[in-house]
Amino acid sequence: MLLGTHTPKLDDKGRVILPAKFREELAGGVVVTRGQERCLYVFSTSEFEQVHERIRQAPLSNKDARNFMRLFLSGASAETPDGQNRVTIPQPLREYAGLSKELVVTGVGAHAEIWDAAAWNAYLESTEESFSEMQEEVIPGLF
Repeated sequence: MLLGTHTPKLDDKGRVILPAKFREELAGGVVVTRGQERCLYVFSTSEFEQVHERIRQAPLSNKDARNFMRLFLSGASAETPDGQNRVTIPQPLREYAGLSKELVVTGVGAHAEIWDAAAWNAYLESTEESFSEMQEEVIPGLF
């Protein structure tokens, strides 16, 4: 399970060092793709295969499903961490997420997210106030 918040830097070649706590789960390879709210989603290869299988079950006759598949899968890039646990983020994905040198990598359970640090801070500020009420609507019976 991927958890926590980490603040690695993006190097000049568009690489990010995977947080130490994520390395074992992501060592076999990752898939990086567009996320929602202009972040990037990072899945282990095996987790992405499961996600892809669920996506494949969506009806092609549904326009929203087709749009989601196109955006989600067309941006996906399979990457293998190098010997220093760095993963290259392709330029189109860096542009999509507006990544600068300062990053925030969050563990969200089955996947991680990569955010530009300024975008993450703005997101956190805009959603933190409603966080205490949201569990009743989103995840009934959680607490």
